[in-house]
Amino acid sequence: MRSVSIIGVVVGIATLAACTSAPPAPSGQAGGSGPVTVRLLTHDSFALSDAVIADFEASSGIDLQIVAGGDAGEVVNRAVLAAGKPDGDVLFGIDSTLLTRALDAGVFDPYAGSEASRIRPELADLGQGIVTPVDDGDVCVNIDDGWFAERGIPAPATLDDLTKSDYRGLLVVQNPATSSPGLAFLLATIARYGEAWPAYWESLRANDVRVVNGWSEAYLGEFTAGGGGGDRPLVVSYSTSPPAEIVYAAEPKPAQPSTSVMTDGCYRQVEFAGVLAGTPQPQAARTVVDWLLSPEVQADIPLSMFVFPARQGVALPEVFTQFVTRPATPLELSPDEVADGRDAWIAQWNEIVLR
Repeated sequence: MRSVSIIGVVVGIATLAACTSAPPAPSGQAGGSGPVTVRLLTHDSFALSDAVIADFEASSGIDLQIVAGGDAGEVVNRAVLAAGKPDGDVLFGIDSTLLTRALDAGVFDPYAGSEASRIRPELADLGQGIVTPVDDGDVCVNIDDGWFAERGIPAPATLDDLTKSDYRGLLVVQNPATSSPGLAFLLATIARYGEAWPAYWESLRANDVRVVNGWSEAYLGEFTAGGGGGDRPLVVSYSTSPPAEIVYAAEPKPAQPSTSVMTDGCYRQVEFAGVLAGTPQPQAARTVVDWLLSPEVQADIPLSMFVFPARQGVALPEVFTQFVTRPATPLELSPDEVADGRDAWIAQWNEIVLR
C-alpha cells in the first residue's frame, strides 16, 4: 500500500529507539566469510528508523541494501519483467491491487513467514502462503482545509461532488498504470459505480482532473499543502497523510492538521513483502521478510510510513489515535475481480482520460 511517509520523504525519517530481538543470523557468504548482502526492492516511500535497520544488520549478519524505484506500480512492473532473474532478493510494497499480477508472473518464491500466526486475522490469508502482509491503509482523497476556508468554499464530501463545477480544476490523481494509489482510486470508482464507472471518469475529465505518474509528484508537487507550490487542493493520497503534518512540523507543533480526508470513496490496501524467485540468497531473504513483521519494525511503521501495522497487538502512536479516521466501510474488490478486470479497466481508463 503506500506505504507512504508524507512530509518525511522530504524532511527526514523520525528515529525511534528500539530493542530488537532479531531472527537467527543466516550463514555468511562463501564459507561464512563476511555478511550476506540482501537487496530490498521497494517504492520511494519506504522508510524505517535508522536505529531499527542498524540493529537488525548488527544482529543478523545481513547487509541490507534498500533500492527504491519509484511508485509501487513502477516497482512491480519491473519485477514482473525480471521474474525469475531478479535484480534484488526481497520485494516490499506490492499491494493488494497488484498482487495477482505478480503471482501470475511467478515473481515470488513462496514463503509465508515464521511470524504468520501473529498477523491480524482479517489480513492473515491475503498473502496466499506466498507473500507476507506487512501493513495496510486506505487510499482517500485528501483536502487542503485552509485553501477551502480562505475562499469560503465548502470542501467536497463525496465522490459525486468531485464532478461538480465548484471543484473544476482542483483534483490531482495518479495514473493507475504506474501508481498504486492511482490504481486504488480507479478501483474505488469501479466498486462504487459498477458498469457506470466510465461515465464517472468522463465527468472528472470534463471537470479538468489532472493526472500525474506517481504519489510523490501528486502530493509533494501538485497538492497545495504538499510543500511544492502546487495549485491543486484535492489529491489522491491516504487516510494517514494528515498526521504527518504534525509529526514533521517544527516546534511549536500545530494542535491539529491543516488537511483532512474525504472518507467517502476510500479504498483499502494491504502491502506485502516476499522473497523474489531466483534470489541467490533465499535464506537471508526469508530472514528479512520475517524481520519486516517483527515487533520492532511493526512498531516503527506508523510513524515512518504512516500506515497501520499488520501484526496483532502493536500499540499505535497518539497522533494516529487522535487524527486518523479509518473509513468504517472502505470500498474493496476481490482479488479475483481485480485480476480479471485490471488490464482492461486501465486500458479503458486510458482511452477516456488521456485521449
